[in-house]
Amino acid sequence: MLRAFRTLHVAPSLPDRLKPLYEIAHNVWWSWNRDAVDLFRRLDADLFDATHHNPVETLGRVSQERLDDLVNDEGFLSHMDRVYAELQGYMEGAPSLTGPEKQNVIAYFSMEYGLTEAMPIYSGGLGVLSGDHLKAASDMGMPLVGVGMLYQEGYFRQYLNVDGWQQETYPTNDFHNMPIQLERDGNGEPLTIAVSYPGREVRAQIWRVQVGRIPLYMLDSNIEANQPDDRQLTSKLYSGDRDMRIRQEILLGVGGMRALQAVGIEPTVCHMNEGHSAFLGLERIRLAMQGHGLSFDEALVLTSAGNVFTTHTSVPAGIDLFAPHLIDRYMTDWMHTLGIDRHRFLSLGRPRHAPPEEPFSMAVLALSLSSKANGVSELHGQVAREMWQGLWPGTPANEVPIGAITNGIHHRTWISQDMANLLFRYLGPRWHSDPADTELWGRVERIPDEELWHTHERRRERLVSMARRAMVNQLVRRGASHSDIGRAWDFLDPKALTIGFARRFATYKRALLLFHDLERLSRILNQTDRPVQILFAGKAHPEDIPAKELIRSLIHAVRREDLRHRIVFLEDYDMALARYLVQGVDVWLNTPRHGQEASGTSGMKACMNGAIHLSTLDGWWHEGYSPEIGWRIGQGESYADDAYGDEVEAHVLYDLLEKDVVPLFYDRGHNSVPHGWVGLMKRSMASVGQRFNTQRMLQEYADLLYTPSVERYVRLADEGGKAARELSQWLQQVGEGWSQIRLVNVESSAEDGVTVRDEVAFTVHLALGSLSPGDVTVQVCLGITDAQGQIVDYDTIPMEPQGQTDDGLERYTVLARFNWSGLSGYTVRVLPNHPNLATTHLPGLVLWAE
Repeated sequence: MLRAFRTLHVAPSLPDRLKPLYEIAHNVWWSWNRDAVDLFRRLDADLFDATHHNPVETLGRVSQERLDDLVNDEGFLSHMDRVYAELQGYMEGAPSLTGPEKQNVIAYFSMEYGLTEAMPIYSGGLGVLSGDHLKAASDMGMPLVGVGMLYQEGYFRQYLNVDGWQQETYPTNDFHNMPIQLERDGNGEPLTIAVSYPGREVRAQIWRVQVGRIPLYMLDSNIEANQPDDRQLTSKLYSGDRDMRIRQEILLGVGGMRALQAVGIEPTVCHMNEGHSAFLGLERIRLAMQGHGLSFDEALVLTSAGNVFTTHTSVPAGIDLFAPHLIDRYMTDWMHTLGIDRHRFLSLGRPRHAPPEEPFSMAVLALSLSSKANGVSELHGQVAREMWQGLWPGTPANEVPIGAITNGIHHRTWISQDMANLLFRYLGPRWHSDPADTELWGRVERIPDEELWHTHERRRERLVSMARRAMVNQLVRRGASHSDIGRAWDFLDPKALTIGFARRFATYKRALLLFHDLERLSRILNQTDRPVQILFAGKAHPEDIPAKELIRSLIHAVRREDLRHRIVFLEDYDMALARYLVQGVDVWLNTPRHGQEASGTSGMKACMNGAIHLSTLDGWWHEGYSPEIGWRIGQGESYADDAYGDEVEAHVLYDLLEKDVVPLFYDRGHNSVPHGWVGLMKRSMASVGQRFNTQRMLQEYADLLYTPSVERYVRLADEGGKAARELSQWLQQVGEGWSQIRLVNVESSAEDGVTVRDEVAFTVHLALGSLSPGDVTVQVCLGITDAQGQIVDYDTIPMEPQGQTDDGLERYTVLARFNWSGLSGYTVRVLPNHPNLATTHLPGLVLWAE
């Protein structure tokens, strides 16, 4: 091999008439515009497929003769001009992020982004959600900017050896042949930022991905200015030991904030998508201390008002944890910079009264540095509140200040063109721009059954054709015999009921639930007149040995002669394969253990394409399910014995397939159309389409998180942070004086036999010590109690201050009603109160009647 004396970027030589192609290719808006995708496919379809649908690389590799021919191709030029005009019109609505007209900017930080298979820098659901978030923000014209890391090798490519064991390869990404551009300074040099690590400084250059109207800035440490080990910081996604992970997350959080500064963007709100980027909160505090002359506590009050945090984790094992010695190694200088000691720093990432060896949690850090937090489905919000209740001692789990915004999908990216054409025809064009309009989705019923069914059949045939080609390629790569390769062309049936199971392989997702009873499964799959087939896909994390064992066990199971033609595992699951699956299967299968799937979005994609969801009541299906649109496995039970729970739910799954799913699919009318099944498809599309789209999701983020955070941050930052200083001082006073508060007396007129119509008087006498009545709010909580005397469902009613009693106590009263009959109870609590608080639930500041 020869080492280059100098490297440089060679751009494709496009004739002037074709220059718009370059601009179109460098805005990944093309990835959700079918006309644009067709344009590049028209350029050279085989090359476009060979480059994983990368228009930039396609332009770089297409022959000059082909380009010269296209200059005289009026049909192609007309197509290009139409797409270019649409892009230009779309970009006219881009929000202003810099300059005197700039809006309040939301900076969205994520460790990975799944925008297109042409940019393999994502691992799965989190990254695809991040990509859909940016695409929806672009469509809605939100003043949002993305921040992430640009990985030289990204996530791995998967293949299986002859024994079914997952192998990984890490192809190198050629950034100059991807739809990204290097940011440069006024002298044309690459724009870089610096982040301090022990004994050295690490620099990173900044790349920009234009996601429609939204810029996504990505950091790349693989430059000659860095030491070899530091150049690896942006080598792979989710690999390496804890030392590598903490260094990556420092670069993402701290370096990401500095990258925004370098390009002239000063965000009002920073959105941490998972805890990976939580160190950004420290950089915001440093900047506030430096810019406004604030103390650490004052800067924490100010910046936390402008930070929001989304957790995607349902189990503690999914949280990034760092041993205290790693915090000492990489954060000691930060302690000095921020003016706080080691104990205070560690307390930002650990529960109160944590033992010395307790690891530092990035999720706890994110919660400590944010004023708003949310889970990603209603059920996950509940799980997250229970999981983190210990951070708010004395606060009931249902009142822990972690909300829920259920994920959605970017419908333009995931709905097939065939289905989109039907929706345009029968719903009208607004479904494309306003998918959250509930009235529009009701028009799905207008689609003739025959038309919807034949459209879906074409997509299933396309899926089976792709799967056969993929199987042949997999067998060739493994060195299979000619006879085995030849038989692969007969695998699967384009007319058979097709079930899809595709997701990250992890033990809690229970990919082998279907294999609990192989004889029963075989009978279900191999009925002569009612065949069923299953397509599996998914990757296991390279270090997750139990998940790799799941894949291996699956491969061995399907080698049975009675299963091998009916069950196929497709290697190297990515966005391209996902589109084939969600657009072509009849049933989408999802089998996680209850409470362990945060949301899941693949089922949403399948449902919007007409597939029917068959799932445990977990994640989004907990709120999305109804018997009119799909099937549930169980009723949301949790089992102390996993093996027993798996056995029970496996038999429930078999029953559903045998008695409901298969019969309904094959119940055909005189025209061979399963009208009952098609009716289910329509109801599912209408219900899921209107609720689980990213436009609804982004609007909820705006209404519940972004807008309140912008308003509060601006208010606290006004006049050099005057209100932040005052609130910080007030918090200190309340914290010091809270132990002096005493509930001296609680009185009520409630007696046995009170009815739900009776008004009941409550009176409280309160000793406030050094605090004043305006510093607190007093509430009565009344509702249903269980046999142990615990209030399990209650109303919270604020009490009104009535002034001091003769002995100097504060008196509070209220009239209230019990809204339930039966065994009921009440109690009283005191919470802090200030107009600039984001929530009255502050860690450790609650007093209950005893």
